[in-house]
Amino acid sequence: MTTLSDPIFHDEEKARAHFEAIRWPEGRVCPHCGTVGNSTLMQGRTTRPGLYKCKDCRKPFTAVMGTVYEKSHIPLHKWMLATHLLCSSKKGMSAHQLYRSLGFGSYRTAWFMAHRIREAMNQGDANPPMGDDGGAVEVDETFIGNLRERAKAKGGAGHKMKIVTLVERNTGRARSAVVKDLKLSTIMPILEANMSREAHLMTDEAPRYTSVGWNFSAHGVVNHGKDEYVKYAPVVIHTNTIEGFFSIFKRGMRGIYQHCGEQHLHRYMREFDFRYSNRTALGITDTMRARTAVAGTVGKRLTYRRTDGLKAAA
Repeated sequence: MTTLSDPIFHDEEKARAHFEAIRWPEGRVCPHCGTVGNSTLMQGRTTRPGLYKCKDCRKPFTAVMGTVYEKSHIPLHKWMLATHLLCSSKKGMSAHQLYRSLGFGSYRTAWFMAHRIREAMNQGDANPPMGDDGGAVEVDETFIGNLRERAKAKGGAGHKMKIVTLVERNTGRARSAVVKDLKLSTIMPILEANMSREAHLMTDEAPRYTSVGWNFSAHGVVNHGKDEYVKYAPVVIHTNTIEGFFSIFKRGMRGIYQHCGEQHLHRYMREFDFRYSNRTALGITDTMRARTAVAGTVGKRLTYRRTDGLKAAA
């Protein structure tokens, strides 16, 4: 079990060796030409640590090339520590807390760092369709806003940001999407893109789901409006699993992050989806979860311009 005293969180050489072992389990791979195991460590006086040279294409490279760490001035051991902290905190860790804990010179550095780690948590299309074994997939929506927006609103949830989430009951995986509205034309493409036709769809009584159930092998409904929360025949039908996911998400957003702009909400959803899909109840430890996030840094770049619309570099 990894502890905060582990050398990879305090020693740059140990952190680099740890990352190289995760990125290149079968041997060093040249990001320029793809050659495996045919490179040498450069050891000149002015050569930066961890620089290799491919013997095939003769080009230099490092382990962080082509990852979210590329061109970052933050030491790699602090990246490892920040990733572990964000992965092991059930309800997240604010950028202000990272700023204080890691001793950064500015809050903006910690904020951007956290967003790059969330980018690494994005599993993308790596996961198969949910419910492809005929299992249950719970689908529901939730709303999140802030007090200022609520004060301006006349009532209802129209002013709030809207999220549709799917949770596969057998595997515990979660996937979320931020949507503009909850119309059938908006929700149906999300279900089709993420669910197998063999899945057993489970929802509440919302009319928007009534006309989509026929697209799947079965559609179980519980009527919350009539205080119905579980039905036992012919299978157990409920949406309690997804309600548990929303409970963790809302406690994190209200208690840890407190406010999130709509332009960033999808990144926070990736974070909560990732931790929930790789939680302890599924036999995944904090160390395993952090290693998965670190492995997810490969092939991704997130610049400050893409994150905040500004011209500042990483």
